[in-house]
Amino acid sequence: MIYDLIIVGGGPGGAAAGVYAARKRIKSLLITKDWGGQSNVSVEIQNWIGVVSMSGHEMMKKIEEHVKAYADNILAFDEGSLVAKISQKNPIFDLETDKGKKYQAKSIIVVSGSRRRKLDAPGSKEFEGKGVVYCASCDAPLFKDKEVAVVGGGNAGFESAQQLLAYAAKIYILEYGEDFKADEVTRENVMKDKRVVPITMAEITEIKGNKLVNALSYKNRKTGENKELSVQGVFVEIGSIPNSDFVKGLVELNKHGEIAIDHKTCRTSVEGIWAAGDVTDSPYKQNNISMGDAVKALEDLYVWLQKNK
Repeated sequence: MIYDLIIVGGGPGGAAAGVYAARKRIKSLLITKDWGGQSNVSVEIQNWIGVVSMSGHEMMKKIEEHVKAYADNILAFDEGSLVAKISQKNPIFDLETDKGKKYQAKSIIVVSGSRRRKLDAPGSKEFEGKGVVYCASCDAPLFKDKEVAVVGGGNAGFESAQQLLAYAAKIYILEYGEDFKADEVTRENVMKDKRVVPITMAEITEIKGNKLVNALSYKNRKTGENKELSVQGVFVEIGSIPNSDFVKGLVELNKHGEIAIDHKTCRTSVEGIWAAGDVTDSPYKQNNISMGDAVKALEDLYVWLQKNK
């Protein structure tokens, strides 16, 4: 069958598009590896409007339940799959997943989010999973009473440090720039703990160890001085990479690999494809913004479908 719409992604943006598609009775398919996006691993989310505080896991369950409550026989799901390729055969789009499943649709909304950027320093690959980790909520308990470093001074880095405070003996937070970029409230909550040591202008030069990590070396970008920290864990939070590989060569991407969109309508450079959330060139990567932009995309798409019946 040919779907009116295929939604690529099951994070907040994908869920919002799914709810609106179902309510507007657009025959749709939602493809997602899992629900919740990157926030799924957050211990606490405080900026989800209407809910004072909840964990990422709670958020994941809530958005999945909300979408499926309206699915009826209008919205179908392919859960556990990633879209591997999209090609266009006017006026239809062909999609293929990493499981070899093939689908066709008249229109597409890409809300595939982003993935964590890996640390590019000697030793980072060798010690991944052996002290170098990318998920504090997953691995923080393994570092009880140990000294650790968090690489990245944005919100994600400080949130990781906040989780580590329940376990670690000492936490170094290293930021490449002159100033930490995390929200003031988050910074204050973390920095007031005497176990936290802030370090700015730090360029990571090497991760060292034997079987496991035992040290991190960095250069002070202002003085040029090389220093070494004795740590048993390195938690990396240095940003993300948009999950846009499957539309490379099809829609316009910027130099960062983000999908370029018209921010009024969320249309891409290809008619029939919309995009929203962290995969796009939207300057603000937030759950609430992803949802709002996905709704905007769906509303514009709905009018487009009516005109192209």
